[in-house]
Amino acid sequence: MDARRIPAVRGYARGMTDYLTVVTTTDAHEAAEALAASAVGARLAACAQVVGPITSVYRWDGKVERAREWQVVLKTTAERYPGLEAHIKAEHTYDVPEIIAGPIVAGDPAYLAWVSEEVGGSTAAASGAVDRSDG
Repeated sequence: MDARRIPAVRGYARGMTDYLTVVTTTDAHEAAEALAASAVGARLAACAQVVGPITSVYRWDGKVERAREWQVVLKTTAERYPGLEAHIKAEHTYDVPEIIAGPIVAGDPAYLAWVSEEVGGSTAAASGAVDRSDG
């Protein structure tokens, strides 16, 4: 999506592609919570939501499969994405885990600054997304 085509929304930053939503799925609620907690604990994601159970339908080894899964939705910066991807791969039980990332094209500047602060990045300060002065 072209950020220039997104209408301006009062009070919100446009085109903040330095921020990402990352999605993965797991086969157990406990595994999803552990993955969410470990990613946030390692400051690879600012926060994560565990959603589920959901039903996934996919092709694997030539067959259409159905599985009950839990989705983990994480918020991070583009700067921290490589580390988050490596973390998910290392901690995941699947041979080929779903790891997809999409840009956050609009968001509350204060929230995006918080994401940067929580993952230890400099994205908000570098982009000028938020005025951090007291007056």
